[in-house]
Amino acid sequence: MSGTTDRPQRAADQAAPLSRSGLLRHAIEGAELGFLMEAHNGLSAKIVEEAGFGGIWASGLTISASLGLRDSNEASWTQVLDVLEYMSDATTLPILVDGDTGYGNFNNVRRLVRKLGERGIAGVCIEDKLFPKTNSFIGEDQPLAEIEEFCGRIKAGKDSQASDDFVIVARVEALISGRSMDEALRRGEAYRAAGADAILIHSKKSDAAEIFEFCRRWENRAPLIIVPTTYYATPTELFREAGIAAVIWANHLLRSSMTAMRETARQIRADQSLREVEGRVASVKDIFHLVGNAELEEAERRYLPETPRPRAIVLAASGGDLGDLTRDRPKCMIDVRGRSLLQRLAMTLGDSGIRDITVVRGYCKEAVNLPGLKTVDNDSFATTGEVFSLARASAAMAGEVVVAYGDILFRNFILDSLLSSKADVVIAVDASAVGDAQPRARDLVAADRPFTGNYLDDDPAHLLRIDNDPGSSQPCGEWVGLARFSATGAQWLREEIAALEADGLLQTANMPLLLTRMAARHPVRVKYFTGHWMNVNTLGDLADARNFT
Repeated sequence: MSGTTDRPQRAADQAAPLSRSGLLRHAIEGAELGFLMEAHNGLSAKIVEEAGFGGIWASGLTISASLGLRDSNEASWTQVLDVLEYMSDATTLPILVDGDTGYGNFNNVRRLVRKLGERGIAGVCIEDKLFPKTNSFIGEDQPLAEIEEFCGRIKAGKDSQASDDFVIVARVEALISGRSMDEALRRGEAYRAAGADAILIHSKKSDAAEIFEFCRRWENRAPLIIVPTTYYATPTELFREAGIAAVIWANHLLRSSMTAMRETARQIRADQSLREVEGRVASVKDIFHLVGNAELEEAERRYLPETPRPRAIVLAASGGDLGDLTRDRPKCMIDVRGRSLLQRLAMTLGDSGIRDITVVRGYCKEAVNLPGLKTVDNDSFATTGEVFSLARASAAMAGEVVVAYGDILFRNFILDSLLSSKADVVIAVDASAVGDAQPRARDLVAADRPFTGNYLDDDPAHLLRIDNDPGSSQPCGEWVGLARFSATGAQWLREEIAALEADGLLQTANMPLLLTRMAARHPVRVKYFTGHWMNVNTLGDLADARNFT
């Protein structure tokens, strides 16, 4: 194998930003080994960009398979073009298209190149086989195109490109088809001379020996690209040493998604329920984030009349007792896999459109200083209760407001359910957190209707009281430390805080007492859930929180 490549290199420090084709060309002609990751639709293209790759391989196999078709040109080139347009719109990355054989002769290739350029595609790879194509991993001794005819396809493509930076890669299938190394080299040289910007040398052997032999004998005449699907165990460093320009990871996003979808479908089919899978799959909010709902929200703020949005108050004045971890910071600032509890709570609130967040600080208040969050202080945190802290944030109790403890984590669907409720006051209650199996449950809820598990039962449940001794009646669940108040409900909240102060109870009252008193005057809706939340009170809880996120 040869050492460091001497392949020609374009100037990288141009003043103007590179086009997508320029970025692809730089990745192939630059000194560093480039990597292209497979994608097959707009969503997977976004995932490739999110993962940090510098370019995308738009695989013919995976695009066809995602359409439920075989990789035999059953998807027409215009159907593939439609998919590519979605991919191009979804990402800023350069896309190298698997153009199969070019979908015909030179005339098809030049029309394809023009249409790809119109859609911002950076380059196309065409293979020296016959139309309709057969996947390289199916069968042996596949027929190859005549060299001169294939060179005509390359020349037609180069003559039709709208940008000088557009990349045409010639894929040599000689080794795949059982031809000799000399034949592969002869074809590669002819395609380079015809104008190909790079050569993709393909192999389906389980080791890379013939790839390395090709590299050695090729002597860096043009950039080489490889697809190590079958020789995946070869160390990537050896590709660098061989002077290879770029590596294509050709089909692994589709294959991994098939594995995940099969397992999820099997689990749901077996359980006839979503309970076991909901916490293991991407959230709907993750989808919204990936497809750019935040940009739409920003555009709505620019172009639509302003509408009131919910606010949030986070009660985080207490220090907690987690030993050395809370020696110089409150519990809400404990790290959970790179982010504090409070950061994770703020992210969950933000995902539901709540960005006006007021945090009530107390213990080690200087440590609670996160960008974008408002703060108020309860300097009497050691001798006062939760309602006194809440009263410190009275300015935030205008309009719709969510109140949450600062040491809880929960799935977005719980908050979304509260926000979508038409009730003026609604609290989240975990119906699975009571009984012998859950001895640590606190803030026990007594309601006028227990959880039935029947989601078609539309009769609402309402709070009677919250405490740790709800009398002889069986508790219905545990309040999770999350409540939502409409504008009317927020007015009731302010009135109840004033009533507690008048009764001399404001200093020591906790949230269960406040909600119980409110329930005696106004309807307080109970929304039942089963799991998908946790609070962090102990080191064991902290360990569980790292698995929860």
